[in-house]
Amino acid sequence: MRVITPTPLAGKRILVSGGTTGIGRATIALLAREGAHVLTFGRHQDALDEALELARQGGGRCTGLVADAATRTGIEEVFAAVDRELGGLDILVACAALGADPLHEMEEEDWRYVIETNLVGYLSSARQAIHRMEQKGGGHLMFVGSISTEIKAEGESVYSATKAGIQAFAETLRKEIAPHNIKVSVIQPGSVATPMQECSDAEKQEAIKAEQMLLAEDVADAIHFVLTRSKRTDIVNLRIEPLIQKTS
Repeated sequence: MRVITPTPLAGKRILVSGGTTGIGRATIALLAREGAHVLTFGRHQDALDEALELARQGGGRCTGLVADAATRTGIEEVFAAVDRELGGLDILVACAALGADPLHEMEEEDWRYVIETNLVGYLSSARQAIHRMEQKGGGHLMFVGSISTEIKAEGESVYSATKAGIQAFAETLRKEIAPHNIKVSVIQPGSVATPMQECSDAEKQEAIKAEQMLLAEDVADAIHFVLTRSKRTDIVNLRIEPLIQKTS
């Protein structure tokens, strides 16, 4: 019987976008504990400081900066930090995202900003990452999507559009860059108890207890699983939901 050897993360240079809250925050803590050198960014210094402190408590190596994934300048600043702090890139975990109201209930600049963050920010980060991964002979792009792509729930028109765009982008991009030894994966979480949820903290705890919501750490664990598969294995899509997922 053959023994499958997982890919270790110790020493890997990893960029996690949106690592200051929710899924990203749980992910940088886990990856840092695994011995990876993690760089992350978010829009607010206080949230960044808290996330870095949490990651370092486990003995991990994690650095970060304040930057906006929705802007070209922000992405350029982030990848300048990648070159300066990491000296290259092995893995990109893109999960910087904003929630949104229905299109007709949002101001023009607001829904455009969501698209720039949730979709354009992913494309821009991926492009920068690919250039660096090509130079070192390979890498892994991990995009955090959403089951909203599939369920198309009322009230999520703008958000669903961005996540559907990520899904189509990733599955197409995978075919384009596989010859460069770069994996592309998408994880599609269901309901997760993060700040993006509009309900109160008490309601989130009740939903978790009722197995209607995942913890951010559950999704981070799934990301870890995808990133540590054998060299020959690329998990293209992984859908993860609470036991009782509410859909509409």
